[in-house]
Amino acid sequence: MKQEERIAMRSIKRLSNGISREMCAAFGSGMFSGAQGRTLHFILATHQKEDLFQKDIEEEFGLRPPTASALLKELEQRGLIRKEPVPYDARRKKIVATEEALQYKDCVLSGLEKLEQKLTAGIPDEEMQVFFTVTDKMLKNLAQ
Repeated sequence: MKQEERIAMRSIKRLSNGISREMCAAFGSGMFSGAQGRTLHFILATHQKEDLFQKDIEEEFGLRPPTASALLKELEQRGLIRKEPVPYDARRKKIVATEEALQYKDCVLSGLEKLEQKLTAGIPDEEMQVFFTVTDKMLKNLAQ
C-alpha cells in the first residue's frame, strides 16, 4: 500500500490487534485478559507509591467510568484487588493490590516489559518521541 493511501485508523487498529494477541500470549493459559493484565500492571507498578483510584485507571487507559468499573470489579472478584476507604474522603475508595496479586507481580511486570521491548525494538528514541507527540495530538483531537 502506498504511503498516501494509508489510513491512520487502520494502522492503529492493526497495531492494537497485534498488541492484544501478544498480551494474550504473554499471559498464556487465560491467566488474565489483556485489559486485566495492563490494569494489574499499572496497579502493581504504583503499589505502595501513592493512593490509586478508579479515576486514575480511567485517565491512564482512556476508559469511560462504566468500563473501568466493570474491569475493576472483575479484578476484585478474582481476588486481585480490594477497595478500601480513605480517611480523608468518605466518598472515595482506593484500589489496593491483594497478596494474591503480588504473587503475580513479577510475571505481569516482566511480561509487559518484554512486550514493550519487542514492540519498540529497532526504533530510535527520536522516532519514539515523534510517535508520542503524534498520538498525543490524535487523542487531543478525539477529545474535542
